[in-house]
Formats: sequence, structure tokens, C-alpha cells
Amino acid sequence: MSELVTGEAVALELRPARLPSRALAVLLDLAVAVVAYVVCTIALIASTASLDTAAQTALSLAVFVLVLVGGPIAVETLSHGRSLGKMACGLRVVRDDGGPIRFRHALVRGLIGVVEILMTLGVVACIASLVSARGRRVGDVFAGTLVVRERVPVATGFLPPPPPWLAGRFSEVDLSAVPDDLWLAVRQYLMRMGQLDPQVGWAMAERLASDVAVRTGAPAPQGVPSAAYLAAVLQERQAREARRAFGGGTPQGLAPAATPAAPAPPAPSVPPVTYSSPVPPVSPPVVPPVAAPRGSRPPVVPRDERPATGFVPPA
Repeated sequence: MSELVTGEAVALELRPARLPSRALAVLLDLAVAVVAYVVCTIALIASTASLDTAAQTALSLAVFVLVLVGGPIAVETLSHGRSLGKMACGLRVVRDDGGPIRFRHALVRGLIGVVEILMTLGVVACIASLVSARGRRVGDVFAGTLVVRERVPVATGFLPPPPPWLAGRFSEVDLSAVPDDLWLAVRQYLMRMGQLDPQVGWAMAERLASDVAVRTGAPAPQGVPSAAYLAAVLQERQAREARRAFGGGTPQGLAPAATPAAPAPPAPSVPPVTYSSPVPPVSPPVVPPVAAPRGSRPPVVPRDERPATGFVPPA
């Protein structure tokens, strides 16, 4: 199995696609493009029946270029390297460094594909794919791309996951200084450590953890076993390379790294209720006067008890 080497000089565990799967994907894409071209041509003939032959020929050529050349370029650009045929076969176009392709990569692949696939019936593409060590055709060589398999088969050995409390612990560590052979040794040890003698496995884990710590500058935390430290660093490397290759997604067969749960937000405090105006005073109830019964005389007040009015009667 040949592995894809990224810009960080680490091997990305994706298998380059071979000729049979790529040929099947191309045939599916061509079938869809031909159907779309036939439908567009019928609609064009029906709508341009009144035009002369030269105009109809020019429009037919424009439809051919837009559907059979511009269509695949647009689909690969918008889907980041996954056309309908590639999605059906589990393939994807990526850059040489493992990153997602852009418009210029899809444009170069599409323009050269007209010559090596459409004009030569795929003969040039088949020969180039057979000669290349990673199954690349001429368009991939000039565009700097590679077709890989997204559906990674399950490994024969068991790769143990790190403890949950170590997941995401090394997300800020620089892993670019770790060479390929050291990553391979770490992976092989983790897959086979259950078959090793305990003393030999412990010594091997200590040596590998020391080598990784020297190159990354992040030693194992106090009290953490070397095997758990190696599993956490390897999982961080796999998750980082998967995000780099798939633009934030995770390929099938690779579990995403766990992230620590965010703390719950504090409950909002309720401010005390204050009153800006005082409570109005309570006025005493007004008692209406009681009317005297009809036919009764008002009571006679003695002269001595009458209030003084300041008037003196004449003598």
C-alpha cells in the first residue's frame, strides 16, 4: 500500500485509487454528462428551429463545451473533488499535500481530460495511470492532484483509543518534526502491544514516547502511561490530517477526536425589585351625612350653647 505524504512530512493513511475504480467512476460521469448533453441538444434544436445552420452549429458547440467540459469542472470545484461517479465509487480528488482542490486544479484536470479521455477514448489516461506509481493520469500530474480512496478499509490490527481525559490534550502541539518511520513504529506498537511480553512492551513504549516527546517538545503528563500518551498523540495526528485532507470532515473508518464538553453557562441572576415611588397614604373613609326624618323639627340649641357670631341684638 502506498501512502500519501502531506506537507508536514507525515504519511496520510489514504490509499491512492487504481485504474479499475477510476475507470468505473469516469464511465459513470461520462454517462451522466452524455445524458445531460442529449437533453440540452434536443431542447436547443426545438428552440432554434428558425435559425440558420451556422448559428445552430455554434450553439451546439457551445453546449458541448459547457456540458462535457464545464460541467465536470464546476462539479469537482463545488464538491471539492467528488463527482457523481467518484462518490459512487468512494473516490476523491485531493492535492499532492492532501488538501482539498480549488478551481485551478479542476480546470487543468478538465482541459487535459478532453484530450486524454474524450479525444483518445481514454487510452492515454489508462497508459499514464498504469505507468504511474500512484495511478495518476496526465491531468493529475500537471494539476498537482491525486485521486484517493475515501472508504479506508478497517485495519487488521486493533488500534486502541486514548483515554477520554487525554483527548484533545495535544491539539496545540507541533507534529511536523516527527518522521515517517517513527509514526509507523508507534502505530505498529499500539496495534501489537497486546501480543508483546509486558516487560518488553513497557520498554518499547518508554523509548517511543521519549523519541516523540523530544521531537514535539510535549512530554507525557505526570502519571500518564507511555502507551496512553502515544495513543493520544497518534489520534491527534490522524484527526489533524483528516481535517486537512477533507476540509473539516472526517473520512469513513476514522473516528473524530473527542472534544471536552463546554461548561454550562451560569444561571442569570434576578435583580431585586425596587420601588421608586412611595406608597400613597390611605385617606379615611368619607361618611355621608344622615338626613333628618321628614316632619321632625331641628333640635333647639340653648342660647348659651350657641356659637358667637359677633352680633349683639339691640337693647
